[in-house]
Amino acid sequence: MKVLMLNGSARPSGNTFIALKEIGEQLKKEGIGYEIVNVGNKPLRDCIGCNRCTETGCVFADDGINDFVAKARAADGFVFGTPVYYAHPSGRILSFLDRAFYSSSDAFAFKPGAAVAVARRGGTSASFDVLNKYFGISRMPVVGATYWNLVHGTAPGEAAEDAEGLQTMRNLARNMAYLLKCLEAGRQAGVPLPETERGNRTNFIR
Repeated sequence: MKVLMLNGSARPSGNTFIALKEIGEQLKKEGIGYEIVNVGNKPLRDCIGCNRCTETGCVFADDGINDFVAKARAADGFVFGTPVYYAHPSGRILSFLDRAFYSSSDAFAFKPGAAVAVARRGGTSASFDVLNKYFGISRMPVVGATYWNLVHGTAPGEAAEDAEGLQTMRNLARNMAYLLKCLEAGRQAGVPLPETERGNRTNFIR
């Protein structure tokens, strides 16, 4: 089993990475593999709702979104981490996830997801809430911990000093590992995935 993580910071080794790495190392202790994908600092398109999605993902295939979708199809669970700038997730991770989920939500369905926010001080719970929306609309179980999934730090490396935040990351990893093992046990026992109704899209604007 493997958990795919997304680092929504332009800094590949910054405080968001520290939080995700703490989760990953605990996952390894639980017998679960992991990979951290960085959104990077190169230009990244927004989703423009062009509805030209392909079988492999977004029609724009030059910025790593579709590579991530391919990894997502093979992954068993997800952790999305973001730095907090203006009391919300980074614009980069939102553009990235909008396109990944709009084009390929089936790659994430019924797989556990967790959000992590890293900030100097405020805006973490709001950012955490925004990222959780991707899970709720995509039929994904949401993994929590012993506090909201937050770590604090501003200067490079400072997140490593947040003992409570890193403790929360380890507990999050344990909960993720437990749920993944439960889901695998269910598959082995022949428990089917739930059916999903489609077709009713009520529009109240007349």
